[in-house]
Amino acid sequence: MLRFETAGESHGECLVATLTGLPAGVPVSLDTVNHELWRRQQGYGRGGRMKIEQDRAEIVSGVRHSHTIGSPVAILIRNRDWQNWTEALPVEDMDGAEDKKKPVTRPRPGHADLAGAIKYNFHDARYILERASARETTARVAVGALAKALLIQFGIDIASHTIAVGGVRLDRPAAWDEVAALHGKTEVLLGCVDAATESHMKEAVDQAYRTGDTVGGVFEAIAHGVPPGLGSHTTWAARLDGRLAQAIVSIQAVKGVELGFAAENAASFGSAVQDTIHYDREARHFTRGANRAGGLEGGITNGEDLLVRGFLKPISTLRRPLESVDLATREPALAAYERSDVCVVPAAGVIAEAMVALVLAQAFLEKFGGDSLGETKRNFEGYMAQVRDF
Repeated sequence: MLRFETAGESHGECLVATLTGLPAGVPVSLDTVNHELWRRQQGYGRGGRMKIEQDRAEIVSGVRHSHTIGSPVAILIRNRDWQNWTEALPVEDMDGAEDKKKPVTRPRPGHADLAGAIKYNFHDARYILERASARETTARVAVGALAKALLIQFGIDIASHTIAVGGVRLDRPAAWDEVAALHGKTEVLLGCVDAATESHMKEAVDQAYRTGDTVGGVFEAIAHGVPPGLGSHTTWAARLDGRLAQAIVSIQAVKGVELGFAAENAASFGSAVQDTIHYDREARHFTRGANRAGGLEGGITNGEDLLVRGFLKPISTLRRPLESVDLATREPALAAYERSDVCVVPAAGVIAEAMVALVLAQAFLEKFGGDSLGETKRNFEGYMAQVRDF
C-alpha cells in the first residue's frame, strides 16, 4: 500500500524519490523535510562532499497547500557537485567524451566496485560506485520524513543515537527523552547522549583521521508510541522484525542488525531474557517488566518502544588505500580514492530513522488503510478502543 523508490547517481544531476500510497490530508512541511536532510549531513568525521552539498528537497507532485492529496509524491534533490561532472557523466554521448571520463579501474575492497563491474560487465567501476554510493540515502531520508509526518499524527515518533564508534561504547541504556532531545540540537558531534562517552568517540575518529583510516560503529533507532498489533506472525513476509532487519541492512555499509537486546539475550538464560507481563487495572492496559525484546514479539509490535540497532562497518574508501588489482592490466595496484568520510555513524542513525519510519508506515497503513487522513484516524481510533476494552 505504501511504496517508495529512489533514483539518481552520486555525481548526477539530482536524486529522485517517489512515495506512493500516503493518504490525502497528511500535513507536510518542507522545512521539516530539509531539517532531516541537514541532520543526515552532520557529524564529526564527515568528508568534503558535505561542504559542497546543501541538500534541499523540491516536492514536485503529490503535495498541495502543505498537505498530501493522495497521489504519488515526487521529490527532487539537486546535486551541486554535478557542475564538476557534466562532461564526465553526460546523459548523451558526444565527440571527445571518452577523454572526459573519470574511470575507476582499481576497485576498492569492501565496496560494490568489483562485484558490480563483473555483474554488469563494465571494465570501469565508475557507473557502479555512482549508484552504490551512500549519497542515494539522501532520497530515502526525504521520503522518510513524509512517513514520519504520517506517523506523528498517531503519536508515533522516531529518533536515533550513537551507541558506539570504533571500540568506544556507551555503557548504559539511553532513555527515550535523552534520544529525542538530540533531534533539536543545532550542532551535532557524534550523536551520543552521554557527553563524556562522546568525547572518547571523538578521540577514536581523530585517530582514524591521523592514520588515513576510517571507523565504524553502532547506532540505534527508537520508535516511541507504537501501538500493539502492527505486523503479523502468520507468514514469514509479514513478520515486522524481518522487514525492519532488511530495511536497516539495506543501508550502505551496514553489515548487521539487532532487534532489542539480541546479543545480550543470546548469552543469557531464558528466565532472564523474556519480558514479564503485568496488568495495570487502573489504567486498563498491560505492562512489561522490561523491554529486552525491543517492542516486537512474534513479528508483531507489543506496545513497547521499538529498538533497532545497526552495525556499520568502516567506510570502504580510505585515504591510505588498500591492496587491489587494476581491471585493465590485472596487475597489483592500490585501490582508487574518491572523496569520502572518516565516520558516518550519526548520519547512518538518521537514515535508519527514515527506514524505520517507512516500514512502520507501511505496516500501519496495511492495518488501518484509509484514502484520507480522517478515514485512517477513524479506523485507528476504533482499533485503539478495542485494545482498551480487551
